[in-house]
Amino acid sequence: MRQLVALALTFQTTFAFADTPMSAEAFDRYTRGKTLYYSEGGTRYGAEEYLDQRRVRWSFLDGQCQEGRWFASGQDICFVYEDNPDPQCWQFFLEPGGLSAKFTGDSASTTLYEITGAEEDMLCLGPEIGV
Repeated sequence: MRQLVALALTFQTTFAFADTPMSAEAFDRYTRGKTLYYSEGGTRYGAEEYLDQRRVRWSFLDGQCQEGRWFASGQDICFVYEDNPDPQCWQFFLEPGGLSAKFTGDSASTTLYEITGAEEDMLCLGPEIGV
């Protein structure tokens, strides 16, 4: 009976925590030094490498990468990239299977999910050189 109560409390704590957006400090602790892969609707969406000093490198897994940085804005984690100065803001949640991220910048409500166990490296090709 004690095990059942302990298990129920664990699930309750886990799901309650998943409803609260991660703080900037918790997000930094979870992501720094990692490359995380994300999916949307079961389809691979992209990957982000989280570097020191809140720097990031994003790719849609097409070989093109964008350098950027992130910052906290209220409960949002916002990203600014070299090709787009407009902040892209998300709320991140820690769930049993990893992170989920809900876009807060539009009414479409995009939600991404961390893919665990991704085996591939994030490939960033060099700049295109014309003739």
